[in-house]
Amino acid sequence: MRKRRLTTLLILAAIMAAALYVFRPALDAQTQELLDKAHATPLSPPLEPLRVFHLGHSLVGRDMPAMLEQLAGAGHSHASQLGWGTSLRQHWYPEVPINGFDQENDHPRFLPAREAIRSGDFDAVILTEMVELRDAIAHHDSPKYKSNWADLAREASLTTRVYLYETWHRLDDPDGWLTRLDRDFETLWQGKILAGDIRQSGTDRATRIIPAGQVMAAFTRRVEAQGGVGNVADRTALFARDANGALDMIHLSDLGKYLVALTHYAVLYKRSPIGLPAQLNRADGSPATAPTPDAARLMQEVVWHVIQNLPETGVGT
Repeated sequence: MRKRRLTTLLILAAIMAAALYVFRPALDAQTQELLDKAHATPLSPPLEPLRVFHLGHSLVGRDMPAMLEQLAGAGHSHASQLGWGTSLRQHWYPEVPINGFDQENDHPRFLPAREAIRSGDFDAVILTEMVELRDAIAHHDSPKYKSNWADLAREASLTTRVYLYETWHRLDDPDGWLTRLDRDFETLWQGKILAGDIRQSGTDRATRIIPAGQVMAAFTRRVEAQGGVGNVADRTALFARDANGALDMIHLSDLGKYLVALTHYAVLYKRSPIGLPAQLNRADGSPATAPTPDAARLMQEVVWHVIQNLPETGVGT
């Protein structure tokens, strides 16, 4: 029985390794060398609870940062500026109208982004680019405005760490949801946005990545290889449904938000999320739908495995 279980674990580990490495196109040698240099040294774990600022849109939302705060425990705090599908370029210019600004920021955790980041009061600034990422790069100059926001944080404080939140694509993406996650991580997230920031601002205090998309892909492969785990039958369990049961192709369910909150926790605190509580509350205080114990354990294991094997996270092994 033990031998069979070991064999199964080895097979599942191989599936995860494939998800991390096999499906990705290689970057050109110069860009890869630049990224390797910037991310060669892992960051030290923080000694105190963090003050975190989230800049982005509805794939940040209110619930995920609230879940992160509960996972991190007493002392962790957060603030945010959000919109609907807002690019980093749109956030940069105060005169540019932001769709959903009044609705998304109607809560006590809102702070104006420029004022908040320029204050130097935050230990971590998390930047979130709009989806579709290809459009953000082509029409909203993602590398430039990612660097602008990162420089604002780096100039305000010698200790603030800047992170880029890797999100995901629509489940019904015509190129394939997993295909896009596999392909775009190196070619777009790293090769365009992270490398663009390094070229503009140098390798010192380089932006690290919170690889939510990579975690979702690895977790999906594990779950679907096993025919479901607990209350996660397949990838659709990570996504929200409306009152009629119709699947939301981009926004997350409570289970998806929990997985992404674990990812943020592990990257920000440089700690394993294994053993963290599964039952959390939404931002409004209502109980979130929790993963079953076996699903929660798998989520936590996948998060830690993925993050430790991506030097761009700043975690290391």
